[in-house]
Amino acid sequence: MTDPVSSIRNLGPAVEDACKRAGIHSAEDLRELGAEEAYRRLIQTGTRPHFIGFYALVMGLQGRPWNDCQGKEKDALRAVFDRLKAESKEKGRSEIEAALNEIGVIPRNQTKA
Repeated sequence: MTDPVSSIRNLGPAVEDACKRAGIHSAEDLRELGAEEAYRRLIQTGTRPHFIGFYALVMGLQGRPWNDCQGKEKDALRAVFDRLKAESKEKGRSEIEAALNEIGVIPRNQTKA
C-alpha cells in the first residue's frame, strides 16, 4: 500500500489534489521525483507558483516544518523557485494573455499546454 501525498509533513489535501492533477499519486512518487521536478509538474498542470508553497514542499520532503527555512538556505531556494517559475513562462501566448493567466483571469481549462 502506498502513502498519500498528504502523509508528508506540511502537505495537505489541496497539495494532494494538485499532485494528482500533475500525475503524482503517492508520497513515494513525490519523493522519487524530488521537489524541483514535482513543483515543475505542478506549475505545468495549473498550480499558480507560490514561493511559500515551494519551500514548504522542500521542507516537508526533508521532514522539517515549513517555517524552518531561513537565511542562506531560503535565499538559495528562492533562486530555484525563480528559475522554475521563469521556465514555466507560457509559449504561444501574447504578453497580455500570459499576464492575465498568471493572475488567474484566464480559466485553467483554457491554458495552452
